[in-house]
Amino acid sequence: MQNKTIREAFVEASSFLSERGVAEAPHVAELLLRHLLGLDRAAYLLRWHEAFPPEREAQWRQIVARKAAGEPAQYIIGAQEFYGLPFEVTPAVLIPRPETELLVEAVVREGRRLWPDGADASAAAPSVADIGTGSGAIAVTLAVQCPTWRVCASDISAAALEVAQRNAARNGAAARIAWANGDLLAPFAGERLDIVVSNPPYIPAGDIAGLQPEVRDYEPRTALDGGTDGLDPYRRMLAQLPLLAGAPRVMGFELGMGQAREVAAMMEAAGHWDTVYIVPDLAGIERHVIAVRT
Repeated sequence: MQNKTIREAFVEASSFLSERGVAEAPHVAELLLRHLLGLDRAAYLLRWHEAFPPEREAQWRQIVARKAAGEPAQYIIGAQEFYGLPFEVTPAVLIPRPETELLVEAVVREGRRLWPDGADASAAAPSVADIGTGSGAIAVTLAVQCPTWRVCASDISAAALEVAQRNAARNGAAARIAWANGDLLAPFAGERLDIVVSNPPYIPAGDIAGLQPEVRDYEPRTALDGGTDGLDPYRRMLAQLPLLAGAPRVMGFELGMGQAREVAAMMEAAGHWDTVYIVPDLAGIERHVIAVRT
């Protein structure tokens, strides 16, 4: 009996995943199949009609079953692209989202405006901290995009920091990032931070049970749970600012739907910045708050 082709393996998996309610099942099936076979898209399409390797059949069935059970494809593959860079992801870290790229863009824009040559009168380059770094997506991207900046990153999870450090090495930024294990701004007590950026947990605790199973059952709860109304991490970071040598000139947050205006009001009330503005994501949701002292 002739072995099935790669195309037939794709069609079977796509149909199976679709029947089990997996969104964008054809795209997901292709992604998983290319991962299994180690093929980029061009090679995958060229080998579309070749025989599927029978020795991979059991592994393929296991991968498809994991996806059908709800596990995120990124955890199965162990990778997710962010800002054009490859990142390892494990269940110890939140999967980087495309909307967070807009937070990076805003921080880079403000930083380059305030330090156009990478320097000002008081320092060789701005000191930047990514709070709750997770996979390191923000910190690593900032280090790659702005190599003169002094980047540091913190997380309360030692396991997350291990993933972030591997991602820094993977993207050639290991020597340009300092790491700290601790809660929010606490690891930086007494230090001067020019720019602080954070995508902290912002899901209200009572809403977590209603999240999509892919998120609720697989992504780390510590990276999701923002307390009763989802805003605890923002309140705590603003309350921790006196721990620093001074308030940062730029502070940027990512938030959940409907939270931006309340956090913007908190930042305006803090009185450290002369400009506070909201950045919508590509769906028009008010997603980021940026505070700047010019």
